[in-house]
Amino acid sequence: MSGETQKSIVSLIEDGGNKPVLTKYVKLNVGGSLFYTTLGTLTKRADSMLRAMFSGRMEVLTDTEGWVLIDRAGKHFGRILNYLRDGQCPMPEDKMELKELLAEAKYYCLQELINCVEDELKKKGDDVEPQCRVPLVTSSKEERMLIMNAEKPVIKLVCNRYNNKYSYTSQSDDNILKNLELFDKLSLRFNGRILFIKDIIANDEICCWSFYGNGKKVTEVCCTSIVYATERKQTKVDFPEARIYEDTLNILLFEGRGELAALDQLLRATKSLNRNRDRERDDNDEGSNMRRSRVHQLANDS
Repeated sequence: MSGETQKSIVSLIEDGGNKPVLTKYVKLNVGGSLFYTTLGTLTKRADSMLRAMFSGRMEVLTDTEGWVLIDRAGKHFGRILNYLRDGQCPMPEDKMELKELLAEAKYYCLQELINCVEDELKKKGDDVEPQCRVPLVTSSKEERMLIMNAEKPVIKLVCNRYNNKYSYTSQSDDNILKNLELFDKLSLRFNGRILFIKDIIANDEICCWSFYGNGKKVTEVCCTSIVYATERKQTKVDFPEARIYEDTLNILLFEGRGELAALDQLLRATKSLNRNRDRERDDNDEGSNMRRSRVHQLANDS
């Protein structure tokens, strides 16, 4: 942090913390996750490391755009801010995440939060926890609550073959099973990083994947379509495996990151993919032109 910025923050703390200027927002970059919060929130706990950082007792680094850099993972920093604001911190259910939160609380020297997390860990004891939990939603209200309150990216699979008005094509049943098997495989592979939800009561879809980040739908993959067979309509269910894998990797960009950072990463990834496709298209066009020139040359020679 520049000397001028450091001096201004020090003066705010020394004035007793009662001036309205403490409501000024500070931009934080915590391990790549971006956060906005007030100076008053960061300096609320007297013995915390954040208080020391913004009182001039510790050196603070900023980038050229004014973001204060903190070299820690940003996964649980939102919980840390909630605790600083009102003394409340919703505890994660997963035991491993509790241990991660405990490590962050110790790093920031938040003793009351340390005590709360340790008490929660004692309650869990040595119980063997399931490797994977997949909520089975029973109402649209429950689904919205799960998605909005999730601290992780969300993947939802709607699978209800009884929504069909027509007969299925010959491969549709097999493809429904393949979609279900891939959902189970991904939920085991990315358990703890992505919240997987299964919906079997939706009455408007047969097989559809939806991907959510920061409580908002990012994209979806609909696997059903209507085809016209001989004298009748049929429902076709596809298994777009490559597309599902691609969107799963893209939604991981929202893991433990602020919304701005995740959208920026997704935009960069999309641009990179489009550039590669354009390059391949240009290469193909160049190859086609060379082949056409060769054909004309052979024709003239003959």
